[in-house]
Order: sequence, then C-alpha cells, then structure tokens
Amino acid sequence: MRLSAGEAEEKMSVEVLDSTTIVSFVEDEEAFNGSIHDRFARLDTDRDGFLSYAELLKELQSLRVFETHFGIDVKTEPDELARVYGSLFVQFDHDSNGAVDLEEFKAETKQMMLAMANGLGCLPVQMALEEDSFLKKAVERESAKVLAAQVI
Repeated sequence: MRLSAGEAEEKMSVEVLDSTTIVSFVEDEEAFNGSIHDRFARLDTDRDGFLSYAELLKELQSLRVFETHFGIDVKTEPDELARVYGSLFVQFDHDSNGAVDLEEFKAETKQMMLAMANGLGCLPVQMALEEDSFLKKAVERESAKVLAAQVI
C-alpha cells in the first residue's frame, strides 16, 4: 500500500536522536520487549505464532528502504527487490525453518537497532520517523525520562 504525501506527513515526525537513545531503549527489557511483542502480534496476521515470508515482506515493503533514495522514488528492478527481501528474511529466520518466531524477530531487530546506533555515533541527528517505529518509541521513552527528571 502506498501513501500519498499528505498521509505520509500525518504519520511521521522529525525527531532528534543519537546512539544513546537507541541503546538505552534496547537495553530497557520491558520497553523493548513490549514493543517487539506488539509489532510481532500485528505482523502475525494468521495468529500462528510465526511470521511467514509474506507477513514479514509486508513490513519490509512498507519501509520502502529500497524504493526511495532520500525520500525520492527510484526505479528498482523487481528481481533485485525480491533477492534483497529474501536475504533479509533469511537474516531473521535464524533456524532456517521458513518462519520467524518471536525470539528470532526480537534478536534480529535488536541486532539491527544496535548496528544503527553504532552507525549514528554520539552526535545527535535529526530523522523523520514513522509514528509507530521502534526508533520513535526510543525517542518517546527518552523524552519521558527527561521530563520525569525535570519534575523531580
């Protein structure tokens, strides 16, 4: 499903974050595991406790990482997209059984977020984040901690 520019703007916000924000979120087991569980439950449309290739593919496609370059649509060959999405699924499917369980999803998401944090470094950056993304949840968690500290 493609969103029009107006719809996309309603579901995104520009936030400032750094590696500490992401690492702190991932290390907060309650916050991270809760977010992972919620996302997994939404993706597991047939409620069998596993993510099939088709279920995970919908999530990967919604990110549009390979179909855009700095927010501008680019033509990517369908065969190339299929190969990339297939290799990403293999990354998540640690036991190679053709499905991704909750623990595999959590482990791979954690690894990806920590790699992203490592790439960001300690300098804050501005990013456009989807309202329901893990990064947005990390920023919200950090903001809540800052506000709580100011109240005390």
